[in-house]
Amino acid sequence: MNSTTKTLLSACAALLLSQSMNALNTDVSNFFIEWRNHNGLPTMVEVEEKLESCKSEYQEIEMYKTATFGNMMLIDGVIMLTQRENFAYHEMIAHVPMVLHSNPKRVLIVGGGDGGTLTEILKHDSVLEVVLCEIDAKVIELSKKYFPEFSAAFEDPRVTIAIQDAAKYITTKEDYFDVICVDSTDPFGPGEVLFQKEFYTQIKNALTHDGIAVTQSESMYLYTDLIKALYKQNSELFPYASYYFTLVPTYPSGTIGFSLCSKKEINPEEANFSKIAALKNLRYYNQAMHKASFQLPQFLHNELHTN
Repeated sequence: MNSTTKTLLSACAALLLSQSMNALNTDVSNFFIEWRNHNGLPTMVEVEEKLESCKSEYQEIEMYKTATFGNMMLIDGVIMLTQRENFAYHEMIAHVPMVLHSNPKRVLIVGGGDGGTLTEILKHDSVLEVVLCEIDAKVIELSKKYFPEFSAAFEDPRVTIAIQDAAKYITTKEDYFDVICVDSTDPFGPGEVLFQKEFYTQIKNALTHDGIAVTQSESMYLYTDLIKALYKQNSELFPYASYYFTLVPTYPSGTIGFSLCSKKEINPEEANFSKIAALKNLRYYNQAMHKASFQLPQFLHNELHTN
């Protein structure tokens, strides 16, 4: 199916939904509906106005003011974050590996141009250097404008901004980073390469001997096959691999998960939880949520642990 056909089908589906809801006296004209890769479950968010849109060298970026979720960023028609609940994602991708590592000094963030993961990483006093490798400078520019709560992180003297392809950048580093957070888009477009085995091998090479990596790995309900493939691949590459998840209302199915990879054997339940007390302004992450996030539903446990 070519892109023109897909666009036409999406438009038809949107029209049918609009007609159905209008029949119920519900106006959908002020709702953004995420159709791309919805896997049968499109996401709807009430919006008040489109603040800005542009097409960069790599992707289309849109900013909306929503009715109840604050400002919202879309990339290629997919919701990236909102002001109201992004903390449930950013705190979990950042603090889980940082707490599990004994002394994380150098951190690489792949993607993450909105600044949310960067803001959380910088809360750790052990951090001496953070490299934010974002392929699209326009994402950072718009994020500074519409997510001012993250803008200070970009000016922190510990931070280096690398505007380039992470798959190329990471090959320039070996045995360097203690923690790597891959805060990527979905596995298509510019983010597709970040889900391939070659990139995970490069991650392993860039980590120190006890390094830990976390990669955005989609919803357990909608991308079960992808998660299973990543787990199998990572279990072969790393001494320790697992999957954990968080709850984010504006992501498809309300859940999103992460692949955790470590170059040494670790036990997530034996983290240094005393570190959490030093972290400021947490809204989701705590010791209980850390442990709970690794407790997987039986269907996913079966998928990951049976051949």
